[in-house]
Amino acid sequence: MPFTPLHDRVLVRRIEGEAKTSGGLIIPDTAKEKPQEGEIVSVGAGAKDEDGDRIAMDVKAGDRILFGKWSGTEIKLDGEDLVIMKESDILGVMA
Repeated sequence: MPFTPLHDRVLVRRIEGEAKTSGGLIIPDTAKEKPQEGEIVSVGAGAKDEDGDRIAMDVKAGDRILFGKWSGTEIKLDGEDLVIMKESDILGVMA
């Protein structure tokens, strides 16, 4: 099912980190932190300014991003766990 966030929100798929430490120890699922890196699945049209004009989004679908640990709201869409957040929760775009 296609899903488009409203206004200045983005839909993000978390990118899982390594399951091992640099020393080779395997990290169990119960000890892992949720990844703070993701790929943008879809973006809203952008917020509106006081005059009603759209403010263009700085990110687009397919961008790899970093976001804060407690950013966004987790949702389940078509059986997949995703996060929806405001563009302002994004810390940066990875090159």
